[in-house]
Amino acid sequence: MKIYNTFTRKKEEFVPVTAGQVGIYVCGPTVYGMPHLGHAKSYINFDTVIRYFKYLGYKVKYVQNITDVGHLVGDGDDGEDKISKQAKKEKLDPYEIAYKYEVLYFENMDKLNVLRPSISCRATGFIIDMIEAVKQIIDKGYAYVTDKGNVYFDVRKYKAYGQLSNRTIDKTLSGERIEVADDKRNPEDFALWKSVDENTLMQWPSPWGQGCPGWHIECTVLSKKFLGKHFDIHGGGIDNLFPHHECECAQADIVNGCIPMNFFMHNNLVTVNGVKMGKSLGNFITLPDLFKKYSPMAVRYYINQFHYRSPVDFNDEGLKLAQKQFDKTNELVAKLRAIVDKQSNIVDEDLVAIKNNFESAMNDDFNTPVAMAEFIKLIKLLQNELKNQNTNRLEQINTLITKLGEEVLGYVFTQSGTSPVEDIPGDIKDLAQKRWNAKLAKDWAVADELRKEIEAKGYEIKDSKDNYQIIKK
Repeated sequence: MKIYNTFTRKKEEFVPVTAGQVGIYVCGPTVYGMPHLGHAKSYINFDTVIRYFKYLGYKVKYVQNITDVGHLVGDGDDGEDKISKQAKKEKLDPYEIAYKYEVLYFENMDKLNVLRPSISCRATGFIIDMIEAVKQIIDKGYAYVTDKGNVYFDVRKYKAYGQLSNRTIDKTLSGERIEVADDKRNPEDFALWKSVDENTLMQWPSPWGQGCPGWHIECTVLSKKFLGKHFDIHGGGIDNLFPHHECECAQADIVNGCIPMNFFMHNNLVTVNGVKMGKSLGNFITLPDLFKKYSPMAVRYYINQFHYRSPVDFNDEGLKLAQKQFDKTNELVAKLRAIVDKQSNIVDEDLVAIKNNFESAMNDDFNTPVAMAEFIKLIKLLQNELKNQNTNRLEQINTLITKLGEEVLGYVFTQSGTSPVEDIPGDIKDLAQKRWNAKLAKDWAVADELRKEIEAKGYEIKDSKDNYQIIKK
């Protein structure tokens, strides 16, 4: 297996720190708002990585943090905490906000069939550990305390700064996501601990006064605590490459005595109709809103068609096609499992080729677009084989669908062969049933008029041999 390593900007052979085991840390969400498309892409990408390691037989320890304090608006060192700001908007306690959106995050990840991490850790649960890490960095001469009670990492003393992002210190200037506080020695220095005023609810005592940890220190501390000083993979979004991950590596090098992760994997971003997604642009799409139009499995099917290092452009045309493709796949799998309920060893030449090609694609930096092409070949073989009713071959196909489609690609196939998109209004259901009754009675004129009426209301009917499905256009 080869994985693209951001440190070296090339694919490298994966050799685990401990044979047969994988330790992976992925930056989790900052829980101050609804889970959105960006979360869907990021966590489906890494979920597929983790699923494939498990498919290969590795024991996986997957750690993901929950940022519930310290992430400031603008991602810099000055300004308001994102969670506290949202708390004021909703007139709730910051802890209520964090818990509310953490629950919603996991609920929506469950719908996408994203596996829960082995360990999910809230930043606020490890403040003591973070304070101890900051002390170590100060004691080793790489950080300083200001008169305001802030602690900053002295970037100019750490000569390897920029090793991950390929930035020089001269390029690390104010305005490039690191705001300049007036008590910093250098503009590029970043906060390890921030003092807060007495009215701030989320604050803790420290040797430097009341305050809260900086955003970057939590990942350094949590990855070390649960995966040790040396682990296999750190994952996260390309938008966090700088400053977050760069700062994290600098801290970790000082605290651990080495760069802890062998590989740093970055997944790319989301655009909507060709434009970067953002609240200020008015194209910000939450997952609950998206699931009103498309099933979670259709969203997963769509994302799997793109490589994790490529951007994904969400548009209705592509998602509608993905919905239809997944629904058709789902229908065929339901027919298969109505015929066979057993699995057999893969010996058929065509199926062995699909399995090998699928694994080759995944071994090449988790190339899901090519793996998906092989899975689609498998579904086409299924479609043909359903006509022949060769039980042994169907059992082999069933095995491969389970392993490739469910275990690795993460799909959930329903027994009904339908993939519900949303709650269909009662009047549409009534019209659809009347149309079906007319069709059974061979009253084609009435059936056609009812179909047109349904379509005029924004829905369409997909007929199968013995049933029908209502789909929102």
